[in-house]
Amino acid sequence: MSLRSVCVFCGSRPGRNPAHGMAARDTGAMLARNGWRLVFGAGDVGLMGEVAKAAQAAGAPTLGVIPVHLLGRERRARDGGQMVVTEDMHERKKVMFMNSDAVVVLPGGAGSLDEFFEVLTWAQIGLHGKPILLLDMEGYWQPLLALIDHVIAEGFADASLKRHFQPVPDVPALEAALARALA
Repeated sequence: MSLRSVCVFCGSRPGRNPAHGMAARDTGAMLARNGWRLVFGAGDVGLMGEVAKAAQAAGAPTLGVIPVHLLGRERRARDGGQMVVTEDMHERKKVMFMNSDAVVVLPGGAGSLDEFFEVLTWAQIGLHGKPILLLDMEGYWQPLLALIDHVIAEGFADASLKRHFQPVPDVPALEAALARALA
């Protein structure tokens, strides 16, 4: 069986809630424990850096993908893992997605929302069937889930949209969902 890879989209800032940093570290360690490769945005800042540092410390292989214009802003995580430098953000998302078997979205801001909606849209139009998991730690994604329900209620999406992603409440539930999806 080939190495399974998990793309993690998340904030390049730490956020205000310390539970999100702990969840990021737990996610990185969980990926390593299961022998899964972390595919991430290559930076060592924010939640992204926390996931990467924990995964690397626990021995997970990593693939970092960073656009050239962020090389100065998001210091590259230096772990000896693979690194790809892209021309722009769109190419970054595509490279991360194409090198992954599953997508996990931790708390984050506009960039994380962009990443989530792009892979969700690709699933909706039939371009992939990879699992998309939202780590809804302490209800972080509840406003997003309410917005998706609103979009469906207003007739701008079919209820089937919700079949293309799965919210999970914590890292143990994330691990169980990934284990089922990557088996």
